[in-house]
Amino acid sequence: MKQQWSQAQAQGWYQQQGWLCGFNYLPSSAVNWTDIWQQETFDAPTIERELGWAADVGYNSLRINLPFIVWEHDRDGLIARIHRFLNIADNHGFRTMLTLMDDCGFSGDEPYLGPQKAPVPGKHNSQAAASPGRAKVCNRDDWPLIERYVRDIVREFRCDKRVLLWDLYNEPGNRGIFATGTVEVQYDAKLEDYAHELMQRAFEWVRDEDPEQPLTVCAWRLPAETENEQFWQHPLDQTALALSDVVSFHAYTHTARMVAIIHQLQQLGRPIFCTEWLARHVGSTIEEQLPLMHAANVAPYQWGLVRGKTQTWLPWPVVMTNSPDYCRLWFHDVFEENGIPFSKAEMTLVGKLSQIGLHPTR
Repeated sequence: MKQQWSQAQAQGWYQQQGWLCGFNYLPSSAVNWTDIWQQETFDAPTIERELGWAADVGYNSLRINLPFIVWEHDRDGLIARIHRFLNIADNHGFRTMLTLMDDCGFSGDEPYLGPQKAPVPGKHNSQAAASPGRAKVCNRDDWPLIERYVRDIVREFRCDKRVLLWDLYNEPGNRGIFATGTVEVQYDAKLEDYAHELMQRAFEWVRDEDPEQPLTVCAWRLPAETENEQFWQHPLDQTALALSDVVSFHAYTHTARMVAIIHQLQQLGRPIFCTEWLARHVGSTIEEQLPLMHAANVAPYQWGLVRGKTQTWLPWPVVMTNSPDYCRLWFHDVFEENGIPFSKAEMTLVGKLSQIGLHPTR
């Protein structure tokens, strides 16, 4: 089996990429990942239009999740649509990070095919669907089919220059369910143990397929702030950082804390990808943190592009409850549905930093 990339191999690869400035992408017409990828709701015209807006302001990479359930029932169709998506993205100058699994089932439903439920008014990411789904993660009898899915997708795209990076598992062990726009509850705690083991298996399966692209899984748990913090102490986060070729993390937090997080991760000696950030209500802003990540050679992928059915311009329940004025700002996202930026200054900054390119290594 192929081994983890060395630090030197990972850094050499990263230097060849230029500065990557990206976003997590769901078309504004899709309420979740199942919606994007089903044949009936794959919306190429919207994807073409929205990626055009993003390319015009200077973005050059994106991250997108894939749905196990669509592969399970329409394997050939899904593969064809991934190729079509990658062509659209590539034509606009984007390198794409593909995410294979995801525990963020905030709707509380297991994934299902067919028409997806409409967005719940006032509720952030109200129909978020996991992949393969929390019940399958917690049932080892389903793992052989999950292994077939992971290997099949990687085998198809393992030498594809349009694919930048494999993100094997988004937020493994995330138990959150948004019960209402202001209330969050938690899925069964056993999810964490199963997800930890499944993540380790996924690294083995994908390395066995020997892709040309590097592998990562994010560290994502940021507990309540304390003095003299050491980040990423949860066992799942520790394992993700230890096994990844390039390290990735999620941080929706204020800038001083983001500086400390980046400094800690730099000690690992590997390229750093911030694969989720931007939460204006808590001080995670483009004006402050995009220049920081550029200067630190971190590749940023903010959450969201165009305001749409996911309703991620609305804050998470805990933020909405505690915010004195949650309507004034968008939480995530940067474009209106008509292509006008939420903030022209933000998009000017994206363009300026992307033109400068990768900051020289010091």
